[in-house]
Amino acid sequence: MTEILNFQCASFTQSAPSIRECPPEQGLEVAFAGRSNAGKSSAINTLTNNKKLARTSKTPGRTQLINFFDLSDTTRLVDLPGYGFAKVSRQLKEQWQENLSEYLHERKCLAGLVVVMDIRHPMQEYDTLVINWAIEVAMPVHVLLTKADKLKKGPAQATLLQVRKSFKEAGVNDLVTVQTFSSLKNAGLDQLKQTLSGWLTGKPQSAE
Repeated sequence: MTEILNFQCASFTQSAPSIRECPPEQGLEVAFAGRSNAGKSSAINTLTNNKKLARTSKTPGRTQLINFFDLSDTTRLVDLPGYGFAKVSRQLKEQWQENLSEYLHERKCLAGLVVVMDIRHPMQEYDTLVINWAIEVAMPVHVLLTKADKLKKGPAQATLLQVRKSFKEAGVNDLVTVQTFSSLKNAGLDQLKQTLSGWLTGKPQSAE
């Protein structure tokens, strides 16, 4: 059984516009990525039990920098810029994509990637792109199907199984795990903590 880390001790350390301004490559970190307004910041705030840690907004594109939160001297959480239909210029969107790709491909201390998706709109084009970037470098991915409280239990379970099936058919289910999550209900929180603790302690659980 993986030792569950104390995520409530997370504290903001710095923001970086690109990989060149990121903290030194030491220890391990887990990054959160997702479409604008998919519930990424809310998931981080629920995980850390701190509603003010990551900025949340109904306006897509609020997170425009790579934000780092220390859990200890050697472990970090990272909030990546949202992608997709953010209310920003095309030039800035393209810059975000370039920074995201560079971070995933070159950041050596990155232990795993959480891809946050609204359970009502899973596996959009950018979601697939980011997951493929991670798979290219054999990066473990944990898909978080957020806002599960917006669906009844049957449809939510059906979506979960369908997303899992898509990864199995693609032959990447050894790298990708999937779960449902609700920040509103704290549903799926223990599973998320266990997955991230496994990555950050170097003792990951086996894929589903």
